[in-house]
Amino acid sequence: MRNTVDVLGVPVDNVTMQGALEKLKTFLSENKNRAVYTPNAEIMMAAQRDPSLKHVLKNADLLVADGAGVVLASKVLKPKLPERVAGFDLVKNSFSIFASQKVKYYLFGGKPGIAEEAAANIMKDYPGIEIVGVRDGYFSKDQENKIIHDINASGADILLVALGAPKQEKWIHEHKDLLKVKVCIGVGGSLDVFAGRVKRAPRFFQKNGLEWLYRLIKEPWRFKRMLDLPRFILLAYAVKLKGNR
Repeated sequence: MRNTVDVLGVPVDNVTMQGALEKLKTFLSENKNRAVYTPNAEIMMAAQRDPSLKHVLKNADLLVADGAGVVLASKVLKPKLPERVAGFDLVKNSFSIFASQKVKYYLFGGKPGIAEEAAANIMKDYPGIEIVGVRDGYFSKDQENKIIHDINASGADILLVALGAPKQEKWIHEHKDLLKVKVCIGVGGSLDVFAGRVKRAPRFFQKNGLEWLYRLIKEPWRFKRMLDLPRFILLAYAVKLKGNR
């Protein structure tokens, strides 16, 4: 039975990174397709405005707190989540653990050429990992059946979907029953990092929950979107105060 923490109506799994990896191991041993999402505060706030996105997140098989803001909100609302489980690190750690088990991945998303570059780097850095298919994230609705056919024909165990949030979460939710993989993970811009096109924040920013600040410095155009982080925390406090009355 899942152990979750309610964060503004969204059940976030009460797990550490190790616990999340153990969940992935379990999913791979089953004959079902599991949906894994890794929302940050921005996505969680979007779910407050978009009931369909909240429904998708609530129906995940594993939902981890990608952002420090989600952990902070849980601290306000209680009980507190044990730690941040960054989606990029979850995927990266899965490569290390599953390399010896010949787990097969399919990379779906990103700009043309990104998935191919990411695949080459991943297989070089994690010998044993098999990338059995790639596809960029530019497609029309009438191409989806072929994409699903290609994914299923590849024999992939894990599908990494990098279409950006909330498109990737909604795409996984909509097509989950048609896919023959065992795990679908929404990975956002992770393929760009694996491809070497984008650099992750320095360790200091990661450890102190400041990746959002590093991203803002590098991409100031994100400013309006990142206002959702303080809005999310303020909403958590407002809900807490209302509950204490």
